[in-house]
Order: sequence, then C-alpha cells, then structure tokens
Amino acid sequence: MTSPATAEQPGAIHSRLSALSNSYAQLPERFFARTDPKPVSEPRLIRLNRALADELGLDADQLTGPDGVQMLAGNRFPEGSQAIALAYAGHQFGNFVPQLGDGRALLLGEVVDINGIRRDIQLKGSGPTRFSRNGDGRAALGPVLREYVVSEAMAALGIPTTRSLAAVLTGDPVYREVRLPGAVLTRVAASHIRIGTFQYFAARHDTEGLKILADYAIERHFPHLLGQARRYRALLDAVVTAQADLVARWMLVGFIHGVMNTDNMAISGETIDYGPCAFMDAYDPGTVFSSIDRVGRYAYANQPRIATWNLARLAETLLPLMSTDENEAVSEAEEVLGSFQSSYETVLQRGFRRKLGLLTEAEGDLQLAADFLDVLARGEADFTLGFRRLGDDLDASEGHGTARQLFRDPGAFDAWSVRWRERIASETAETDTRRAAMHAVNPKFIPRNHRMEAMIQAALGGDFTPFEEILTVVSRPFDEQEVMERYADPPRPDERVKQTFCGT
Repeated sequence: MTSPATAEQPGAIHSRLSALSNSYAQLPERFFARTDPKPVSEPRLIRLNRALADELGLDADQLTGPDGVQMLAGNRFPEGSQAIALAYAGHQFGNFVPQLGDGRALLLGEVVDINGIRRDIQLKGSGPTRFSRNGDGRAALGPVLREYVVSEAMAALGIPTTRSLAAVLTGDPVYREVRLPGAVLTRVAASHIRIGTFQYFAARHDTEGLKILADYAIERHFPHLLGQARRYRALLDAVVTAQADLVARWMLVGFIHGVMNTDNMAISGETIDYGPCAFMDAYDPGTVFSSIDRVGRYAYANQPRIATWNLARLAETLLPLMSTDENEAVSEAEEVLGSFQSSYETVLQRGFRRKLGLLTEAEGDLQLAADFLDVLARGEADFTLGFRRLGDDLDASEGHGTARQLFRDPGAFDAWSVRWRERIASETAETDTRRAAMHAVNPKFIPRNHRMEAMIQAALGGDFTPFEEILTVVSRPFDEQEVMERYADPPRPDERVKQTFCGT
C-alpha cells in the first residue's frame, strides 16, 4: 500500500511563483470574477510533474515541499497573484447556455516557460466561484487522476493538449452519487480562452468586449496576425486550421473527447477538459463512452463534424468584427469554415499513410487505409494494436504474424494484407527503417479504459501504485516496455468499460 506525501508547516513560497503575472486579469472586470480558493483541511501531494515543472522554469523541490503543496491545494497564493474565474458561455449538447464560466477552477496566473511561451497555471477543484451554479466547486479524486494521466498521454503522443503539473488530495470529501475523496489538479495551458468565451460576449451584444477578447487572443496566440487589415478573419482562419489539425490527430490514435461542447474547445488548438474521454479498444466508428451522450452526438466518427459546427458558432460571434456589411462578413466566414475539411483531410491522410508504413504517395493509398479500417471493424479488432502489429509483422510471411491474431475472422485481414504488402514492396526502404517509422507513429500503449478504472479504484482505496505505473507506461507510448507488457493488452470481455463519467 502506498500513499502520498504529507505537507507540513507552510513557509515562504518559491520566488518564481511569487512573480506570476496575469495578463487576463488586466482585461475589464466583466471578463472574470476575482475569487479566492476555499482552503482545504489536509493537503497531501499525490504527484508533481517534475519534467513539466522544469519546462516552466519552476523549482520542483520547492513545489514538493510544505509551501508548494499548500499552494497547489489552494490554501495559499503565490505573493502578488490575482486568482480569477473566467467567464464564458457555451453550447452543451447543442443547447446554448449564456453563462457558464469556471465553476470549480481558478486561474492563478501565467509564467513564460523556458521556450519563451506564456502558459496559464490553473487550479481545478479549488472551490466555488461566482459561476458554480450551486455546485461545490470541488473535484473528486478519480476525475483528477484521469485528467492527469490522459493529458500526459496525449502530450507523449504529440497531440496538442493542456498539461497536468500536480495532483493533490485535499483531505476533504466530495459528494456525488457517493462520498469520494477530494482532490485538486494544477493544470497548465497555452490559455483557457474557449469558443464559449467569445459566445459569452456575443450573447450580451457586447461588441466592445468581443473586440477586446479577439485582440487579446491574437496577441497571445497568433501575434503574426497583428497589423493585418483583415485580422479577425485571419483569427478565425487560424483557429479553424488549429482545430482541423487537432481533431485529425485525435482520430489517428482513436481518441474520443466525449463532450465537445463549445465551452470545451480552446482556440489555442489544445485538447482541453478531459471529462468522459476515452481511447477506443476494438475499432468502431460509432463508439461512444460518455454516460451523458445518449444519442451519440460526440461519437468517434462525429468529431470532425462537431468541430465544424462549433467553429461555425465561433464564426457567428466574429461577424460584427469582420465587416460592417453583414452579407460580406457571412460570405467571408463561410469561406473560412469551408477550409476545415481540406485541412483536416490533409492531416488525416498523411497520418494514415505513415501509420501504414507508406513513405511515398500513390493512387489508391487512401482506399487502402479505408479498407483496413473496415477490416478492423468487421473483425472486431483492436485499433491501436492493429496498426502497431503491422510494423511488427513486416518480416512475417503472408497468413502469419501477430496482427491477424487480433481478428475474430482473419480471412478479410489476410486478403487486405496481400494488397498492403504489394504496396510497400513498391518502395525501396529497408524493413528496419520502415518498422522504425511505423513504430514512431503507432503507439503500443494508450490509457486503456479498463486499466484506468482499475487505477482509480485502487487510488480510492489508498493505493497509488497503479497510477504511477500507468503514468510511466503512457509517457513512453511508442517504446517497447516488456516489464509493463500487460498495459498494452486489450480488455477481456468481462473487463470492457462501456461508459465513462464526467467529473461534476
């Protein structure tokens, strides 16, 4: 049985954190609510992401000490910080809610990391705010651990994402359907500006607020657009391109966000808000895990369409800034939105070629990829291992190899494999070179749903060993890790997780 380290008496807070800035807090007061975290009784550190702390220029030893743990729990502020809860609106499952906002999160401030990039530092689960809507503002341990693991897995997979700096037990219970341990996650993001942030001001016909927000977003995320005559159209174009790239990357690893509401879509192009998210096991384009998505709105295959829908909502908010002529603004917005599909397909097609080990482009490649997905679906085969084992089997003779063992009926795979082998034989790359290229894009390890649920149950009982193990494994998703081989295995029928749950 393992347990987190206990924080002791608070002292001086690390000077780097004492120098937090908060450019968002310099915007007009209607953009946020100033709120102090609600103290917790007995904060204990579960884990600090030391590599991320180094990237942010923070002293990991200070953060794991008594003072740092008190700050990561929300009991103390870095000197001079301006904690704020951000205001935003959003479409939730297609229904517009004009005021949402950070109901259980506080932006402590920003640091400029060692690469010169400005990053938000936010506490999630730090207590109620003006936007809590009668909620307790707290987070349960399970969702905190899920977000920590999945966000770090996504980062290791090379997918733009918010990051997890720390997880802390509060010592206080939270009440959902049952009594659960409370926890606080320290989240790091390029920013927390969402499509719903723009909707908040549009819903209030606050064109001045929209302009302030758009200018701030451009300066922070797309400074190359400053000074452009059509910068608000250019802003929309930049966000569309970023989201097309992001969603294509999700699709290439079988990730399902689960709750693609407009308030859960960051304009930075990072994956944000890991609630009922999951990775597919057996490939099925209609896969839904979220317990609250009863009609499959956010199913795996629907994610590109929903992203386009969400971006259309962003475009609607920007129309008054794009042109005083409404027809002209609408025409420009439609043109920009029309670019999503081509941008998305470019990333997706390039990605699937690489996953199949195709180092050149040829007619028929995309059909070959589509047919493999169809074979995976009909064979009820695992998405992740289906691609991974193609690389393993490059030396195997036809009708043999480990990939075909994944299929309920391998006949269709065998027929497809003949075509695939003929295609790769048309290229001159060495087998070892091709295998290395395939293994560099086809992960062996993902946060398997059944492993995640077992990890959470163990942590609820005080054992954080599975949390540490799965975190270690998914932080090196492309590497062979023989001692952790079991984490690559798909679930047995009795282990399958069919539903995931939001943390609220």
